[in-house]
Amino acid sequence: MKNKPIYTIFLWIYAFFYILAGCNHFLSTAVYYVIMPKWLPAPGFLIYISGVLEIIFGILLLFKKTRRLAAMLIILMLIAFMPAHIYMIQKAPFILGKILVTPFIAWARLPFQVFFISWAWYYYKKMV
Repeated sequence: MKNKPIYTIFLWIYAFFYILAGCNHFLSTAVYYVIMPKWLPAPGFLIYISGVLEIIFGILLLFKKTRRLAAMLIILMLIAFMPAHIYMIQKAPFILGKILVTPFIAWARLPFQVFFISWAWYYYKKMV
């Protein structure tokens, strides 16, 4: 691959993002309760299991043998997270930690989900 150093840097950034995001589920659990749709069962379990999965998928991205699997699992996970993003849009405005989540901010999160899905798709297709 021509841009191997750039590819590697962005791979590590992407993986590190998921590892940190997963850890945040344990450090800021209360924040996730606010954005968890009320119709989902066992919100505490879902918050912790999604954190564990984000950490595992982030680690799996770092290894060539598991990168493709990790990328597909991330895509599926991000799709599964869509109800939380839609719930945020419906709930806005609200306070999330110390941040006021306005309808604009809630809507602005959706393109980021598409971006993160595309980023994972890149690693799924490239398998480098």
